[in-house]
Amino acid sequence: MSTLGKCLGIACALAFMTSSVGMAAGEKTDVYGTWLTKGGKSKVAIEPCGKEVCGRIVWLREPLDDAGKPKLDGKNRREGLRDRPLIGLPLLTGFVPGKKQGTYEDGDIYNPEDGKTYSSEMVLLEDGTLKVEGCVLIFCKEQIWTPVED
Repeated sequence: MSTLGKCLGIACALAFMTSSVGMAAGEKTDVYGTWLTKGGKSKVAIEPCGKEVCGRIVWLREPLDDAGKPKLDGKNRREGLRDRPLIGLPLLTGFVPGKKQGTYEDGDIYNPEDGKTYSSEMVLLEDGTLKVEGCVLIFCKEQIWTPVED
């Protein structure tokens, strides 16, 4: 066997061992599960929705308004949706897996704080956190979400 062949064989073996170790250690390879949003304001459950990926609010740090009632989607641009409770509200819609493992694109993220929907992408980072980006034209904002137990 040539020196090049030996090196390629060793490289392949190392790559296989590295990927096996990562998988054995429970490395997360998809976005499914529950995520704590930036600042710990809410938790979002991300799950499959047919062929797409979606997410909904499942917990709020402050779930009640000043009157002691569940917070509603009061800033929604569509008047008929303003009486929806925030808990259970669809937040992420239309995502599809990207070309690279751990990437999701072509989705939308709804922001109940301003009642607007933004184009969005998600990337599962190496440290197990999730980068969620919302964009209007070329202006984007990103947040890092952390996984939590369901």
